[in-house]
Amino acid sequence: MPDLFRRRLLQAAALAPLMTSNALFAQAPSAGRIVALEWLPVELLLALGITPLAAADTTSYRQWVQTPALPANIIDVGLRTEPNMELLTQLQPSLILYSQGYGPSPERLARIAPGMGFSFNDGSGKPLTNARHSLTQLADRLAMPERATHHLQAFDSFIASMRQRFAARPQPRPVLLMSMLDSRHAIAFGKNSLFLETMELLGLQNAWQGETNFWGSAVIGLERLADIGDAEVICFDHGNEPMMQQITSGALWRSLPFVRQGHFQRVPPVWYYGATLSAMQLCHVLDRALEPA
Repeated sequence: MPDLFRRRLLQAAALAPLMTSNALFAQAPSAGRIVALEWLPVELLLALGITPLAAADTTSYRQWVQTPALPANIIDVGLRTEPNMELLTQLQPSLILYSQGYGPSPERLARIAPGMGFSFNDGSGKPLTNARHSLTQLADRLAMPERATHHLQAFDSFIASMRQRFAARPQPRPVLLMSMLDSRHAIAFGKNSLFLETMELLGLQNAWQGETNFWGSAVIGLERLADIGDAEVICFDHGNEPMMQQITSGALWRSLPFVRQGHFQRVPPVWYYGATLSAMQLCHVLDRALEPA
């Protein structure tokens, strides 16, 4: 661990001149030293065209999120729940972004730098709508509101074009969006989820009508997938090939109706608890997966 910490400090020192000389940061000086401790604020920054100085758990990000991609030179500050506070202090960030109720307390972070927290769901059950508000709030904090306006206009145009694209096709079956957690459990998405709000914008019907938590997901046993009727089932991978081979070779899996009917697809990851960029990536994934033969 000491060697890892020393390498991170050396990396931070080596990158500092690059961060301050970038033309993007010359327009908004505080933007060059922002640290994001959770993946939602990472995405908000990237939507504004800002690369964070550092982020938490970048290795897992590249497995579970992937898109938008993180540059290789971003400094990793440790776990999202327990970031390396000493490294954070050494980085001297201008702003620390975090998800509310996740990781160190705002009071603890405030001893290092000013902070700004975001929530995935504000209680409205509309995470995508909430993400739009969060993006605008962050842009205002960084004195670059025009970037949020430009991004949201582009997002709305993209969604409109994708909605027309899906409307021109034969109406697909209801779609179940899921991912495997282990050899016996999956996570499915429905009410309160980013995925459902995005699918509704596209005119697609969600196949999961069961319970969900505050974040729009439900952890279920694989046997419950047998209750899924005539649906297209789309499963997000996350670097879990050995586990998927074990699951799909089992008798239970082969007996599932959507498997027998050939209505199961594995697709690249989309972050379940993201914002507008994740919603756009979901649209691309659905477009490819549901394209008529």
